[in-house]
Amino acid sequence: MKTLQVGLVGYGLSGQVFHAPFVHTHSHMNLKKVVERRSAKSKERYPYVEVVASYEELLEDKDIDVVIITTPNEFHYPMVKSAILKRKHVVIEKPFTVTSKEAMELTALADEYGIKLFVYHNRRWDGDFKTIKKIIEQRLLGDIVEFESHFDRFRNYFKENAWREEDRPGSGILYDLGSHLIDQSLVLFGTPDAVTAHTSIQRKGGKSVDAFDVRLHYPGVSVTLKAGMLVRELGPRFILHGTEGSFVKYDLDPQENALRQGSMPTDSGYGIEDEERWGTLNTTVNDLHYRGKIETLPGSYQDFYQNVYEAAAEGKEPEVKPEQAANVIKIIELAEQSAQEKRTISFK
Repeated sequence: MKTLQVGLVGYGLSGQVFHAPFVHTHSHMNLKKVVERRSAKSKERYPYVEVVASYEELLEDKDIDVVIITTPNEFHYPMVKSAILKRKHVVIEKPFTVTSKEAMELTALADEYGIKLFVYHNRRWDGDFKTIKKIIEQRLLGDIVEFESHFDRFRNYFKENAWREEDRPGSGILYDLGSHLIDQSLVLFGTPDAVTAHTSIQRKGGKSVDAFDVRLHYPGVSVTLKAGMLVRELGPRFILHGTEGSFVKYDLDPQENALRQGSMPTDSGYGIEDEERWGTLNTTVNDLHYRGKIETLPGSYQDFYQNVYEAAAEGKEPEVKPEQAANVIKIIELAEQSAQEKRTISFK
């Protein structure tokens, strides 16, 4: 089997936690080069990599098959475009781009050049989301009438030199965490008929949106997506109501925390959620009432990178299609418009 040679652009939190470990542990991927402008931190954990100071130097390497881009959002469009023109397959951190116009342009360009684009909507492989998807597919709640998803945090201060909290294109929590919640909703329910949103800056002195409430309108289903930085007492992560019952799930998928602590996806117990954190199902199954815990399916971000390999090396289709990721950006744009104009905006 072919081994894909991979170049990683940036070794901040995203590169360290969400990308390098999965390339390193994949049996047919090799982390060949890492772009770090001011250090060689990646060599501490991956001593075999070659550190280069510029993106241009990485792109000139004819052996590189796949480029992973983890830069600030405003640089996604030009950097992805450069990689496509150099005929490199691209993994791009979410959100895809700052505008849906840029996203559709890159999608068309990649298609023209025969390049695979992979937008890192890794939260499709959260264990809780995988569980919810199966609950819906198996109609354990009947027809879903209400879906609520939260990605809340508590941090009442600003991180130093944190570009996501500055007044820059693509900054703020709607692009950062909102892109995850929107993508998950599109997977479950498709594109909505309309969008209603409220956004705000809740922390004094803030420069970018740090709280949002987005409503996606579907026939027969109410979808609420919320996130904020001043939520000290966390509520449920997911709430689902249907014609036969409800499902409520607290706590975040454990993969990010494990990766931050240095775990590898090949470690024993990776992605497995503790029993006390499983969600509660209250429903009717075959005329019998059931209320109890449902075991959370294992989280598996490594499946994203397995799909990258299969698509780039074997010609299969990406699980996260760039057209889907472009729709995420379009909904963010509609949410911003809705919040500004204080009205519901149709999805056209």
